[in-house]
Amino acid sequence: MSDWLPELAVAVLATVLAITLHEAAHGYAALGLGDDTAQRAGRLSLNPLRHVDPVGTLLLPGLLLLGQLLTIGRVEAMFGWAKPVPVDVMRLRNPRYGMVLVAAAGPAMNVFLAWCAAMLAHPLDSLQGALPPQAMELALRFIVLSIMANLLLGLFNLLPIPPLDGGRILVGLLPAPLALPLARLERAGLLIVMLLIFVLPRISPSLDPIGWIVDLVVGPGFRAILFLAGHET
Repeated sequence: MSDWLPELAVAVLATVLAITLHEAAHGYAALGLGDDTAQRAGRLSLNPLRHVDPVGTLLLPGLLLLGQLLTIGRVEAMFGWAKPVPVDVMRLRNPRYGMVLVAAAGPAMNVFLAWCAAMLAHPLDSLQGALPPQAMELALRFIVLSIMANLLLGLFNLLPIPPLDGGRILVGLLPAPLALPLARLERAGLLIVMLLIFVLPRISPSLDPIGWIVDLVVGPGFRAILFLAGHET
C-alpha cells in the first residue's frame, strides 16, 4: 500500500488543481462580465474546499483512484467535477453571450493548465541527473496526469448537455426556439449525465461517451498539447 502513496499524491494534486481552477475561472469570468454572485457567496476562491462536490470531487475520483491502483498498480486517468460556481445570468452585462463566455472559461482554463503542465517538462529536462530518479519519475507522472486530468475535464464539460459548459454555450448560441427547450433540460441534466457515464455503456459498450473522450485525450489531445508546448511528437 505504501508504494501507492506517491502515485496517489500526484494524482490527487493534478485532479484537485484541474477541478478547482476550472470552477474559479467561471467565477472570475462572471465577475469580469458584471456578476459578483460567486464573490458574494465566497466561491470566488482558489481554496479547493470551497468547491467540493461529494460525488464529483470525492466519490467518483476516489473510486477511480482505488480501482486503478488495485488493478493495474498505477493511475492512468482521472476524472471528476466540483460544485458549480453560482452565476446570476441576469446580472451579466450581456446575459446571453456573457453566459457563453462564462461557460467557456472553465474548459479554456483546463486547456491552458494542460499546456502549462507540458511546459514544465522543459525545465525538468535541465534537472536530469540532478534530481533523484524517484523524484524525477514523480514529477513526470504529475505532468502526464495534469495534462490528462485537464483535457478530460475540459472535454467532458463541453458535452452539449446543460448544466455542463457545452450545454450552456449551445443555449447561448442557438436561436431561441431551439435554445429554450435545451435550457429546460438543465434540471434533469445531472441525471442525464450520470446515465451517460454509468448506464449507457452497460447497455452497449459502443455507446460510451467517456470512452470516446478518453480516446480523444490519450491520442490526439495529448499530442496536440505537447506540440503546442514545443515538444517533438
